[in-house]
Amino acid sequence: MVDKLQIGYITGTHGIRGLVKVTPTTDDPKRFTDLDNVILIDADQNEMRLTVAQVRFHKDSVLLGFDGYEDINLVEGFKGHSVFVDRADAVALKDNEYYVADLIGLDVFSVKDDEKELIGKVDNVLETGANDVFVIRRKNRTELLIPSIRECIREIDPEHGSMTVTLLPGMEEL
Repeated sequence: MVDKLQIGYITGTHGIRGLVKVTPTTDDPKRFTDLDNVILIDADQNEMRLTVAQVRFHKDSVLLGFDGYEDINLVEGFKGHSVFVDRADAVALKDNEYYVADLIGLDVFSVKDDEKELIGKVDNVLETGANDVFVIRRKNRTELLIPSIRECIREIDPEHGSMTVTLLPGMEEL
């Protein structure tokens, strides 16, 4: 399991007082109001820990200001950085909820007639209106899309790196 969780990415600056515009990647953008610290990670995986001084909302973005960075010239280089929090600072999950970052890379096993067969790995999780959809990367085959519904998902076990599914009729042939 990962120790940092992405909650957004910086798309630019806002105004001249050092605010950055963040596109949230979290289900609840209001969670930014509870932040004391964030971790910015650039394309080269360099980390910078910053103290959050200000949070505002503007259209579909979150505007963040940081202690010691009260000028646009100090934050212009943050564009393109991802915004993370430590797992300890993440929003608590309810039963049967998981962080997407913990699902990516899970081995996916299909169960049929009480026999388990490895069919691939979770490559992505698509958030649709009705339910999430797991994108399963398979060796030498097309991707398999499995909806996160009770009929398909038998068990998710991030601690052991696995997910067990039941394939619906027609999925086996894909």
